[in-house]
Amino acid sequence: MQAEEFIKTIGAEFYTGVPDSQLQAFCNCLMKRYGIDPKHHVVAANEGNCAALAAGYQMATGKVPVVYLQNSGEGNIINPAASLLNRRVYAIPVIFVIGWRGEPGTHDEPQHAYQGEITLKLLEDMEISAFVVDADTSIEELARTMEQFERFLEEGRNVAFVIRKGALSYSGEIVYKNSYVLNREEAIRHIAACSGEDMIVSTTGKASRELYEIREANGQEHKYDFLTVGSMGHASSIALGIAVQKPGRKVWCIDGDGALLMHMGAMAVIGACRPENFIHIVLNNTAHETVGGMPTVAGNIDLVAIAKACGYSFATWVETLEDLDLELEAAREQKGPSFLEVKCALGSRKNLGRPRTTPLENKMDFMDWLRRM
Repeated sequence: MQAEEFIKTIGAEFYTGVPDSQLQAFCNCLMKRYGIDPKHHVVAANEGNCAALAAGYQMATGKVPVVYLQNSGEGNIINPAASLLNRRVYAIPVIFVIGWRGEPGTHDEPQHAYQGEITLKLLEDMEISAFVVDADTSIEELARTMEQFERFLEEGRNVAFVIRKGALSYSGEIVYKNSYVLNREEAIRHIAACSGEDMIVSTTGKASRELYEIREANGQEHKYDFLTVGSMGHASSIALGIAVQKPGRKVWCIDGDGALLMHMGAMAVIGACRPENFIHIVLNNTAHETVGGMPTVAGNIDLVAIAKACGYSFATWVETLEDLDLELEAAREQKGPSFLEVKCALGSRKNLGRPRTTPLENKMDFMDWLRRM
């Protein structure tokens, strides 16, 4: 099904969400139609943020909004769906469009396996009526479902379209880019070199994949790194938990701008805990690159000023390798927490692979290294 037809059949005028690779056709179509426009389309910080924003739109206009997300984000909508949107509370109707990663019977990455199993059950538990869209779903079938959903929405209930892999397509072209030139993988290579045998906690997405391949190319072990393949936005909190318990060793967190924004309150907690051994590096390409490249708001805000306001003792930014090397060494010598924003270009190697170890194997190797410190 063409994404344009899907959007037309839904008939909404406001969309907000967190991008998903399974919804890339849908997201690209929205970007082509609206771009980023607060009245029609907002890429928000996290899925709960989207649900609340949609609620405000619905109350202000009386019209039904759409919230789009990967199924991993269902956890972030449980609270607003249950305590804000639900018909027994405020009865605010919302249409969810959800990419179904890890659907049982399909091959996917390990972090999606359990989430894929419980996707429909979570919606049922939240009293959100769901319809699964696949490559064979016709426009007529979608329209009939939408007619039924409209009756539910009029009652203040929520509904969801769960999108299977390959269900939506889009023939239009859209290019995502920024003005930065620093290559992210090269930046990670320099970070890995500077960190030596210190611990690294890296965020979900391509950054962890690149760190894994850098270790492979260098002939290094992977025991130094915890690759956070899921739990987007929580890498810095994981790193904080380690840093507090291992005060004699440096702990580096390689974060992304989309992940940082998703749970930015963690920065305030890091600043309040004041771990002297904590180095927080944010690779900022102003995009959700791993899931297609849609923009984040990180190009419009001063992350360094935010870090300083949260209590980080050292905070700066770079956009060249020369400056990166200088500031990495400076961060190592600081009594932290230290914050370094690395402004990067979009893009990665076409042959970028994925870790060949399981998440459990990664955790066990990392914990073994921690015990010996």
